[in-house]
Amino acid sequence: MTDRILAACDGACKGNPGPAGWAWVVLQGADGGVGRWQSGALGDATNNVAELTALERLLSAVDAAVPLEVRMDSQYSMNAVTTWLPGWKKRGWKTASGTPVANRDLIVRIDALLAERDVKFVYVAAHQVGGDALNAFVDQAASLAATSQRSTGGVLAELPEAAATAQAAGARGKTRPQASGPARTIPAKYPGACRCGRRYEAGAQIAKNAKGWGHPECAES
Repeated sequence: MTDRILAACDGACKGNPGPAGWAWVVLQGADGGVGRWQSGALGDATNNVAELTALERLLSAVDAAVPLEVRMDSQYSMNAVTTWLPGWKKRGWKTASGTPVANRDLIVRIDALLAERDVKFVYVAAHQVGGDALNAFVDQAASLAATSQRSTGGVLAELPEAAATAQAAGARGKTRPQASGPARTIPAKYPGACRCGRRYEAGAQIAKNAKGWGHPECAES
């Protein structure tokens, strides 16, 4: 069974669009520490740009020969680079509704970084009590980068709370059970707006929340 290095990435945006930032963390860093992490500022950007940038920076920072398990709370980013990408290419970078694919440049770069490398994506619910520790770590780091518009990073001297268990599960190629599973999703028939203020495209996976339909992660927050 493939031993995978456990990683997580996240983006944050204060306003959408508004001051944005990104962050990633990789455990078992080659520098001899428990792990390493990095965060950065983006100026004004959208939440989706921040999420995609976090993934791009993570993949750029890790040797392509290293098998990864990447934990994310953005189903948009995961779907964009795994599920929707083949169809977008066939349609000449158009969505199912015929509109130009948003954030195409970022998605193209991520597609190139994913070529011929072993990456397993795992969705984790955001902002959960007792949830994924690595997701919580990058969520806080990205939010701080967005607020301060300053970049930082370094070596982790010790794992975030409960991440030792997650690291062991990830190394065995297993997904650590979450406190609650992802919300049931369906493809959106039409573009719309989530209660968080961000929009979604036709064909995007959406889930029911207390105020209607929107991003699956918002249904669980």
